[in-house]
Amino acid sequence: MTIAPAAPTMPAQPAAPPSRWRRLTPGRLVAGRPDDPAWVRPALWALLGGTALLYLWGLGASGWANSFYSAAAQAATQSWKAFFFGSSDAANSITVDKPPASLWVMALSARIFGVNAWSLLVPQALAGVAAVGLLYATVRRWFSPGAALLAGAVLALTPVATLMFRFDNPDALLTLTLVAGAYCVVRAIERASTRWLALAGVCVGLGFLTKMLQAFLVLPAFALVYLLAAPTPLRRRLGQLVVAGLALVASAGWWVAIVELWPASSRPYIGGSQNNSVLELILGYNGLGRLTGEEVGSVTGGPAGGNGGGMWGQTGWSRLFDNEIGGQIAWLVPAALLFLAALLWLGRRAPRTDRTRAALLLWGGWLLVTGLVFSYMQGIFHAYYAVALAPAVGALVGIGAAQLWRHRQRLWVRAVLAAALMVTAVWAYALLGRATDWLPWLRVAVLGAGLATAVALLFAQFTRRAALLVAGAALIVGLASPAAYSVQTASTEHSGAIVTAGPAVAGGLGGGPGGRRFAPGGQAPGAIPGGPPGGALGPLGPNGTGPQGGQPNQGGNSGGLLRGSTASAELVALLERDADRYTWVAATIGSNSASGYQLATGDPVMPIGGFNGSDPSPTLEQFQQYVRDGKVHYFLGGGSGGNSNGGSDTSSQISQWVQENFEATTVGGVTVYDLTSTTGGTAT
Repeated sequence: MTIAPAAPTMPAQPAAPPSRWRRLTPGRLVAGRPDDPAWVRPALWALLGGTALLYLWGLGASGWANSFYSAAAQAATQSWKAFFFGSSDAANSITVDKPPASLWVMALSARIFGVNAWSLLVPQALAGVAAVGLLYATVRRWFSPGAALLAGAVLALTPVATLMFRFDNPDALLTLTLVAGAYCVVRAIERASTRWLALAGVCVGLGFLTKMLQAFLVLPAFALVYLLAAPTPLRRRLGQLVVAGLALVASAGWWVAIVELWPASSRPYIGGSQNNSVLELILGYNGLGRLTGEEVGSVTGGPAGGNGGGMWGQTGWSRLFDNEIGGQIAWLVPAALLFLAALLWLGRRAPRTDRTRAALLLWGGWLLVTGLVFSYMQGIFHAYYAVALAPAVGALVGIGAAQLWRHRQRLWVRAVLAAALMVTAVWAYALLGRATDWLPWLRVAVLGAGLATAVALLFAQFTRRAALLVAGAALIVGLASPAAYSVQTASTEHSGAIVTAGPAVAGGLGGGPGGRRFAPGGQAPGAIPGGPPGGALGPLGPNGTGPQGGQPNQGGNSGGLLRGSTASAELVALLERDADRYTWVAATIGSNSASGYQLATGDPVMPIGGFNGSDPSPTLEQFQQYVRDGKVHYFLGGGSGGNSNGGSDTSSQISQWVQENFEATTVGGVTVYDLTSTTGGTAT
């Protein structure tokens, strides 16, 4: 028995793609090539159909998911001004602390299908299916159908991808735009196309309008690979990169310019800033502050340096593998890095324009730069940010496994494949062991099958049929664990501002090594005294769910810093009474506290202080004027926020003023102050 023959050297550069691939249309991206084997198209549609099923099944169980964004999308259906700026409420008191691109998608869906959980969450699921299809198309242009299918499957089954493509955070659209940018870079490299390179800049610009500077983490890889591999003289390559940079600035900067030039008196306050400036938001709270931890107005600062831990977890190279992040993304990261190193060595003598090396630099640069930034950033960091790594991991695993498999006649190549499989099996055993009570048999099965398959791959000599069996076993070993995590994620409801994929693990969210660290009693810094039980966070269940799994209770709760409020029928009836007479039916501290009331009533609720309750919006004087003018009906107590990390204490001033001048009653478990009546005439 002999090993099936394989090419002795790196594969020759593929011919120019057929003309039917030259135009970017959704159908042609996933239609396959005329010379593809008959099994390719059914396999592709099975991948896309399975992805859609995973991302759409039972989607409505999460309700409003992150009510902070759901409330802003609801506001955008009532006001085009709120739509453009990304306001938290239709009366345009303050914006969310991100740019509005993802809200635009949800708001357009909600304007067509009504404001409900499905209309807000289905666009995220469709973005996930599109990202998988686009990743397939990107890898397929230069590599085999098997490589492309494996890349798409890894992305689809990455647990944090399953989480985010079923949730209403901006990360779903961000991931799609970055994969689209990579596709455009690949197209640009093929023919040294200025048009495609400029389009890549536009895609990253749209990513910026989704989540600001995080979108720029792929730029070093995009620029480097084009500068190195495009088949055109260096001077032209440099000029084309300048054009692409201008396209990026134009596509990302038009909204920023309009917001900065718009008179502040006639637009909402820019949430997340202390000076009502979108530039401050870009460079501070959502920019350099994420790296340094100096985020004015944030609930806490990160560690001052080194490998110390703060509220946002331990920094250092191992961060992506710790108890909190490991199960989200890290299942195949060791294999991806091993494949990257092996293929770069295998093609070390290839010409400058070699496409295999170009692809490795593109996806490897994406993974390394983004991963290192996530590992060492000292500011706000959440486990779900890791979804930005999933396309790069998928591409490297797909390309690496397929390319090395072609050279398996070499002992050292088989050793690399066997090592990658063994590391993946052992690492899966470790990750599954962190969820001690969840499917304990799976870790044993994956480890045993992985080690046996690795030994067979390294030492056995087999026929083509046997080789296919070994490859199939390796595929199952590699994908079984993240697939199980993804199915568990899809079958679990998620709500609140901090969510994680998979079952609860030791030392994950809520404390322990690598987890979130809060003050004793679970109270986050910045909580207003007398707030809801559990402090600013309030009680959080597994996977970031709210009280009782995020379901409304018989009464109500005022929400908190990281979860939305729920309103009883009695409170909703009170807020809706004479609602058309007021600009805001109520005001409360913090956007999450306001969000649940706004979604329950459909009327604007003013989120004093924005997300953290630490933005100076409105000032005490402005709020007093609103009350004198009869624009705010009620103040709802129990919201969370305050003077955090150098932020404004305006929300505390307003809360104190209300308590001193208005009578409190309790309605549906929530403290309510009627701002149209005073205790002693001192409200003015």
